[in-house]
Amino acid sequence: MSYLEYNVKYVPTGLRKVLYINWFLVLLLTAAACVGFLMLYSVAGGSMEPWASAQMKRFALGMSLMFAVAMVPIWFWRNMAGLGYIISLVLLVLVEFVGSTGMGAQRWIDLGFIRLQPSELSKITMVMILAAYYDWLDIKKVSRPFWVLLPIILILLPTALVLKQPDLGTSILLLVGGGAIMFLAGVSLWYFGVVMAAGIGLVTTVFMSRGTDWQLLKDYQYRRIDTFLDPSTDPLGAGYHITQSKIALGSGGWTGRGFMQGTQSRLNFLPEKQTDFIFTTLAEELGFIGGVSLLALYVLILAFCIAAALQNKDRFSSLLILGVAVTFFLFFAVNMSMVMGLAPVVGVPLPLVSYGGSAMLVLLVGFGLVQSAHVHRARQKR
Repeated sequence: MSYLEYNVKYVPTGLRKVLYINWFLVLLLTAAACVGFLMLYSVAGGSMEPWASAQMKRFALGMSLMFAVAMVPIWFWRNMAGLGYIISLVLLVLVEFVGSTGMGAQRWIDLGFIRLQPSELSKITMVMILAAYYDWLDIKKVSRPFWVLLPIILILLPTALVLKQPDLGTSILLLVGGGAIMFLAGVSLWYFGVVMAAGIGLVTTVFMSRGTDWQLLKDYQYRRIDTFLDPSTDPLGAGYHITQSKIALGSGGWTGRGFMQGTQSRLNFLPEKQTDFIFTTLAEELGFIGGVSLLALYVLILAFCIAAALQNKDRFSSLLILGVAVTFFLFFAVNMSMVMGLAPVVGVPLPLVSYGGSAMLVLLVGFGLVQSAHVHRARQKR
């Protein structure tokens, strides 16, 4: 038992919660966000406007929300899981009727002070409802067919609504993230084998449907697949993004061209340089060392989440922490794979670094849940 844990009984309850917060995790999140501020300052040509200043304000708001969520007992968030899930579904449905359209997709609800992307909220609320479900369910029933069906429905409902927007990247993250929680909860591997076989069949069907009356994907989504397989087929069209991204990545070398010296971003060769492709700006200016340093920050954040989950004896808290960690991992793994040409371009932001409001706020609320589980976990007392 640490000195702090031994003597914390003499501290008032409110301050005790503050002391129990994982402050090193807060430091890591702030460090990753600061990398984003620097990159947004750079891609704007050495100006805080229009991206870096707004991103700082959103991060400050997100951190405030994280601390607020952390102070609330974890049992409250368990009881709110169902309501949060329902609210996220209602918002996804509302997107169909009153949603704002951007870049060919209807994904946002304009609240005036922010454009909320409900699909981002669904990533956290789905984690919450699945963690609550498996906390409630007798562990002996986890792999029984009837009890496997309900979480599948809980995963497919938001996934289908997000896919309709259309947002293929987020829908894939919802599927994979939900499946990961089922795996962590102890669902039999046989089910995952069946899902993999079905997935192979679905991919085959998707390709067979191309050009038919029952085509399953949008034309631009097929072009993204074509570009992923061979970007040179359309270097000035669908393959332009990934071609310029690879040029930026390669030109950075080991140490980079220098801060604010990246030609691909400064000369506007690189599209979406402040959002989905910001990692290529970082790699061009700070090189391989800069890219690996950011990756190390991400890995440390994951490590602290996993350690917090292992220390927590409450099943809901452990699954919730691991679910948030999986969601965070999928964010940066898919984004980095995408910009390096290892995965199709699916529009997934780099967490805490890419410019954007909904993704950052929701992710920090997710880490607030992690902190709540850590702060309110059962501790040994003397």
